[in-house]
Amino acid sequence: MAETVENAEEKGFVAQAKAFVATIPYNKVSIKELLNFEKTPRNMLIAVLTVAFLAMFVVGVATYLVHGHHAYNVTREHPWGLLIAVYIFFVVSSTGLCIIGSLGDVFGFKDYMLISKRAIFGSIVTIIAGFAVIAFEIGHPVTMLIYNVLSPGLTSAIWWMGTLYGLYLTFMIIEFVFLLKGDMKKAKIFGLTGLLVGLAAHSNLGSVFGFLNARPISNGVFYPTYFILTAFITGVFIAFILMGFRYRLDFPEKVKTMLTGLAKIQALLISILIFFVTWKMLTDIYGGMPNRSEVALHILGSWTFWAEVVLAMVIPLVLILKDMGKSHVVLFWASLSGMVGVFFMRYNLVHDTQLKPLQMMKIREYQLAPEWIHYFPSSTEIMISLGGLGLCMLLYYVGTKLFNLDEDH
Repeated sequence: MAETVENAEEKGFVAQAKAFVATIPYNKVSIKELLNFEKTPRNMLIAVLTVAFLAMFVVGVATYLVHGHHAYNVTREHPWGLLIAVYIFFVVSSTGLCIIGSLGDVFGFKDYMLISKRAIFGSIVTIIAGFAVIAFEIGHPVTMLIYNVLSPGLTSAIWWMGTLYGLYLTFMIIEFVFLLKGDMKKAKIFGLTGLLVGLAAHSNLGSVFGFLNARPISNGVFYPTYFILTAFITGVFIAFILMGFRYRLDFPEKVKTMLTGLAKIQALLISILIFFVTWKMLTDIYGGMPNRSEVALHILGSWTFWAEVVLAMVIPLVLILKDMGKSHVVLFWASLSGMVGVFFMRYNLVHDTQLKPLQMMKIREYQLAPEWIHYFPSSTEIMISLGGLGLCMLLYYVGTKLFNLDEDH
């Protein structure tokens, strides 16, 4: 009798879930319709790049499955490579888009309502792409999921990172569903919850670096706060790119108003970032602290650091201040420049902090003195990373066909 009641309750729950899913508005799209897009040079280029990146992803994953981590150029001295940097790039983008999407549906700024659905869907797509990349950096991703639940490491920042990002993705999907249904009250509740969990997850990701006592250049409170700031900056860059592609750089007046407001916010955020980075480098260099000052000086001499500064900070800030964010087409291209700079920002974060060996003394008679570590990603790492970008582009394109991502009137 008890089993019958339980089965009835289970069937009732399944029926309610199916009924709820059936009420989600979406467009029925066939494969033929997905392939039937306007054949402009720009669209063809994006389509070819997407297919090429996805093909690279398949080849890269196959190579990894055959050779394991030997397919990567990571070593015991430089254990974190390009895939970690690309994972951070995607999850930073996701958190940034979550913040942008929350401006309208959570905090009630009406000018930003028109990008809410697009930004929230973008946050879902980018974090899925990040998970797809990091899955092939983790030795046993399936085992990780099992023991993440069975034996949680409550003192591990990486355990909290995975758990919080899983919750964050769940809340983002629920918020997006309620946005599609037009239920703004529930969308606000889940949006606020998802935003808070996402910010906690993202600052916790910064703490993965901040807790590195063996790497004084990373250790400290800087990175947990820096990650939140750079996530917001990345979200604004992507907002310009998404709206630029949506309207083909011919922005309606309402969109121009929103983009001008975002540009002014971006100018403030980049100014704060420059202030943060300047004082970070000064405090690292000052006093000549071993394993910190020489690493900071080494970073200042690298071209990737200056690529980050010029592409993600100087160029966007100068172009925004030129006319206070009114040149929206120019800022679209500046945002593309900024995203390239953000990639270098993530790569530098992972790579530069591992450059100096932890053991700088000779421990054997005929051993050469340890040198600064040299690392360049392998072809497999590059293919999987580009594949993550291709997956992101494909999912976003399919989403624009399946759902109405514009503001409902």
